[in-house]
Amino acid sequence: MICALASAFCFGAASVFQAMAARASEPGTGGGVDVALMWRALRQWRYVAGLGMDALGFALQIVALRTLPIYVVGAALAASLAVTAVIASRLLHVRLSRVEWTAVAVVCAGLAMLALAAGREGHDGGSEALRWALLGVSFGVLLLGVAGGRLPEKPRALVLGLGAGFGFGVVEVAVRLIDGIDFADPVWYALLVGGGAAFLLLTSALQRGSVTTATAGAVLGETIGPAVVGVVWLGDSTRAGLGWLAILGFAVAVAGSLTLARFGEPPAPAEPAGANPRGEDRNRAPAPAPERGPHTP
Repeated sequence: MICALASAFCFGAASVFQAMAARASEPGTGGGVDVALMWRALRQWRYVAGLGMDALGFALQIVALRTLPIYVVGAALAASLAVTAVIASRLLHVRLSRVEWTAVAVVCAGLAMLALAAGREGHDGGSEALRWALLGVSFGVLLLGVAGGRLPEKPRALVLGLGAGFGFGVVEVAVRLIDGIDFADPVWYALLVGGGAAFLLLTSALQRGSVTTATAGAVLGETIGPAVVGVVWLGDSTRAGLGWLAILGFAVAVAGSLTLARFGEPPAPAEPAGANPRGEDRNRAPAPAPERGPHTP
């Protein structure tokens, strides 16, 4: 559980740097998923720092997934939004509303309930069909990104965010299914394709649409699906008689995280007092209108 929470901290801090880099990168000419966007973002030191935090978080996530049920780790990773909100409030001087501070507390309460109710991870290795299905889902994430990139702006962010969440969910399940180094195992390729597609879709969603919508979609995609797979196919369970507490804790943690979805990236810097969005001084008297002459249109 310590590894799961430490992983959430790394991912929460990384999202701040990555979103700042994505928005600072020069946008592409198209309206959909921009493959070259990640390469442009890599020129930003913030994106590279975020990737380093992601790498550390992923290593901690692997340890957690090999010890805890997937539904616990998934809820903990969704709680990274609470980490981002707290970091933003301290370092970026962002004011959190009472609802948002309450959501942070709700996330913590949900994780506490999960920690009390969770048993050990299941020991079912997963069928061969599940392994190939996981590879199919990983390629489906790529197709979803292509289709979602052609949608109008409002639904585009949700679809790309959901696709990114599905990709991260593939990674979570793949980590549980990997049993030694065997490159004939389709799970390895599902891990690579799903993780790469998730990063691409989420980076595009953060730059091209509503951050709140994209982040909420990613949270839903990476928590619910993997949790179901873990319980139904991999044998994840709860402590005797505490199944209800695990379900409640999972729902509470995810709901609190969705409330904090706007912290998928830091807010834009506050504009100076007296300035309007065009940078003009609101307190300055307007310039007098030119006198109309015979050639004034």
